[in-house]
Amino acid sequence: MRVIGVGFGRTGTASLRVALERLGYGPCYHMFSVLAEPARARGWLAAAKAVEAADGAVDPPWEEIFDGYDSTLDWPGVAFWRELVEAYPDARVILTVRDPYRWHQSMDETILRALRNSRSPVLGRLMQFGARLRPDLGAFWEMIDRVVVRRSFGGDVGGGPERFVRMFDEHSAEVIAAVPAERLLVFEVADGWKPLCDFLGTTAPDEPFPHVNERAEFARIAGTQQRKVVVPALAGVVTALAAAVIATRALRRRH
Repeated sequence: MRVIGVGFGRTGTASLRVALERLGYGPCYHMFSVLAEPARARGWLAAAKAVEAADGAVDPPWEEIFDGYDSTLDWPGVAFWRELVEAYPDARVILTVRDPYRWHQSMDETILRALRNSRSPVLGRLMQFGARLRPDLGAFWEMIDRVVVRRSFGGDVGGGPERFVRMFDEHSAEVIAAVPAERLLVFEVADGWKPLCDFLGTTAPDEPFPHVNERAEFARIAGTQQRKVVVPALAGVVTALAAAVIATRALRRRH
């Protein structure tokens, strides 16, 4: 692991992911990696359990989680930023930031909305049913709750912008206080190649800094994953109801 991203999602991490891979620091682990392969969530659940263990006797399975990856950004990794910074002492650390109110607006229209929707009675029940049909997706949603919601947001995705802006600022301050200045880059993707390449000691490519529409990409991938859960759940509900109707009619005929 050569680069550890410690900034929250929705701070340009998807664009930075492309940039790091262009500079030779890839593959780069990102929440998109887990969305594409929900089975990866099991490793993060194991990491959460190891970190939360009272005796600290179990080490998180970082080598297994990051096997084949050279860098990490976004969640789930940022939820364990302290542990990762300590586990990989030679890795460079990048804190992606942006205007905190604009960050909250972006979060509120994507990640927080999806989390709130998953807690609605109807969709929540459907997702629970679908998760039983697709265990990897069940592990994914358990990971989101245990790792992202609990570790980054205190177990609550409600509240107005002031609450989230405060958490965003507190997170940035904690990182800056904990990581030595020579090891840390506080980075806005709008600043482009120069500060990133100066920090990493690499030459800037002769091309524009990548810009990934994170909101559109999130909507596309999240929509695909929800369909993978909800559609099987609806099919299961319909099948169960049909079976119940058939069984009821059969019993009535006997009587």
